Amino acid sequence: MQGELGTSHAYEMGGDYRQGPHYAQGSLGADYEYDGEKDCYRIKHIIRGDVWKEGKDSPLNSPGVNVKEGNQLIAIGGRRLSKIITPNELLVNQAGREVNLTFATADEKEPTRTVCVKALNSEAPARYREWVQNNREKVHQQTKGLVGYVHIPDMGTQGYAEFHRYYLAEVVYDALIIDIRCNGGGHVSQLILEKLARKRIGYDISRWGEPTPYPGDSVLGPIVALNDEFAGSDGDIFSHCFKLMKLGVLIGKRTWGGVIGISTRYSLVDGSMTTQPEYSFWFEDVGWGVENYGTDPDIEVERKPQDYVEGKDPQLDRAIREVMEQLEKNPPKKPDFGGRPDLSLPKLPPR
Repeated sequence: MQGELGTSHAYEMGGDYRQGPHYAQGSLGADYEYDGEKDCYRIKHIIRGDVWKEGKDSPLNSPGVNVKEGNQLIAIGGRRLSKIITPNELLVNQAGREVNLTFATADEKEPTRTVCVKALNSEAPARYREWVQNNREKVHQQTKGLVGYVHIPDMGTQGYAEFHRYYLAEVVYDALIIDIRCNGGGHVSQLILEKLARKRIGYDISRWGEPTPYPGDSVLGPIVALNDEFAGSDGDIFSHCFKLMKLGVLIGKRTWGGVIGISTRYSLVDGSMTTQPEYSFWFEDVGWGVENYGTDPDIEVERKPQDYVEGKDPQLDRAIREVMEQLEKNPPKKPDFGGRPDLSLPKLPPR
């Protein structure tokens, strides 16, 4: 019956299904490759996540571990690694557990060194943080410090927090790139759009501090947004309204196309849950047309699978070019705050 509805967000879950065993995969938050000559796994890259949050960074970055890229991992939990026995095999069912890692050393007296770390339940948060930071640094470098970068992973509590984590720092730049690729949806798009729509019309100049923009947290110059086919639900709505409100140029691919919201109110006798599509969106330009279609970008740019493999991001590259062209055509006006009024007491006329 759910399949006959033809709407987004129509789900059924749980119920009378046999639950299989679950063996959580542990992770070291690192990339490694097999070294046939040494018969070990060499650490190629250690992920850099949020070091202050447990489980959000590679355990190899923990104090006292002293593991570096290029080190040779030879055993996990006392079991010798080989071309057949891989690290991931020995980390099955080790998520959240402490494991012993044995590395080779250059010391002839002590050729190995063993450290104890807690394997990650998931390395996705650490990889996400590293990806965002790399994008941010790329934008700053290629624009010579003129453009800021913000990624919004969803339109829920996490996405709203992520937006402000970076926006409050990036809004000081002349222009801004807002990235909502892979946005998982939610309900806070209107709050974010409201903030992006602020136009800077003045400054509050204090005696000793730096001038503060008015309205607060307003962008001085152009805004360019990035989306893709994996941005949906409230990500669809954000993309469409970004264009509708004429906040800037939208670059990427047509979005998912699901803007009929749901409630998960009822459970059936077998314990399953169904979602009831209840909240459909209508817009003044396309009416009901976003559902089952999505939003077209102003500039279509595809990121192909081979781009992922080669570490290329043509969508972000195009956004950088676009925002720099806009800055060149219409450079933002920065006041010099000259001509300050003389507010001293008026001079009395001579007697």
